[in-house]
Amino acid sequence: MELDLAGIHQLAAGQGIDAETLDDALSEALRLAYLKTPHAAKHARVELDERAGTFTIWAQDEIPAEPTEDNPHPAPKLGEEYDDTPHDFGRLAAATARQVISQLFRKAEDDRVLGAFAGQKGKLITGIVQQDAKDPSNVHIAVGDVEALLPRREQVPGERYRHGERLRVYVVNVSRGLRGPEIVVSRSHPELVRRLFEREVPELVSGAVSIMAIAREAGARTKIAVKANTDGVNPKGALIGPAGSRVRAVMENLGNEKIDIVDWSADPAKFIASALSPAVATDVQVISEKNKTAIAFIHDDQLSLAIGKEGQNARLAAKLTGWKIGIESAEQHKAKLAAERAAEDRTAQSAENN
Repeated sequence: MELDLAGIHQLAAGQGIDAETLDDALSEALRLAYLKTPHAAKHARVELDERAGTFTIWAQDEIPAEPTEDNPHPAPKLGEEYDDTPHDFGRLAAATARQVISQLFRKAEDDRVLGAFAGQKGKLITGIVQQDAKDPSNVHIAVGDVEALLPRREQVPGERYRHGERLRVYVVNVSRGLRGPEIVVSRSHPELVRRLFEREVPELVSGAVSIMAIAREAGARTKIAVKANTDGVNPKGALIGPAGSRVRAVMENLGNEKIDIVDWSADPAKFIASALSPAVATDVQVISEKNKTAIAFIHDDQLSLAIGKEGQNARLAAKLTGWKIGIESAEQHKAKLAAERAAEDRTAQSAENN
């Protein structure tokens, strides 16, 4: 049966598809198409002849084997191969070839996209917002000739995405989906903040300063814990920049989101006190290192600052440190300690008198 194999190979080569891959896919597709024809043999193979521009379907019939005492149900044997290419198979063969080529082209394009983005996972990319009327809950981000998906769960509450707007996003995942490559990006991921700072702070790239932890409530506030790896470097100052230029550049990419930069410490008490900034803790008492629970004592006039609006500051401090933090009044704690000491003194005095 005639088939323009040379032309098909040339077309495939232009898309980077090698001849062996094409021949294997085409042979299997033609074999499956043959098996659907009336009176097709159960066993068949396809032989392609590129030079002649033809293909042949070689079939084999099953020949029942004689049962024996040792093998009462023997498997049938296969007879000699014979040419069973249907005479009216040309149109079906051409359609099958077109389908195979189309599938291979799609796979080659998918592989190209996946290859280009495989190394982008966990990185920052810039794209153009593309609104899709058929998909209103998600935002599509054009990156070159590829569209990434910004799903609702990765969007920032209250943030508006205008068609044609340039937007920096964090690549969450790159995978092969049912409809081709899926590139999922985020605007709400905490690591987006890290990548934005890396663009502005050379000390992060050089390793002189490290971001040790990030806690974020996207669109509202982010807390970042930093430490210096080089003597003489101020880690908070490095991220803030001259006259606040570096942190301001990051905040411009995040809208109205506020950023608190605090000092990281291996000492839990010091880290917790730092994490509650801008409130100042007079003391932090570690209750259980195993359960990671602690109490921070704050002056009465700063209690609301430590807790934050709707508990946001305390919540972010807990996320940042990984500790459960109780907040108590420093004045009440001081008064309680004084009362306990007075009670102890009275007990001791009474014992002496007796």
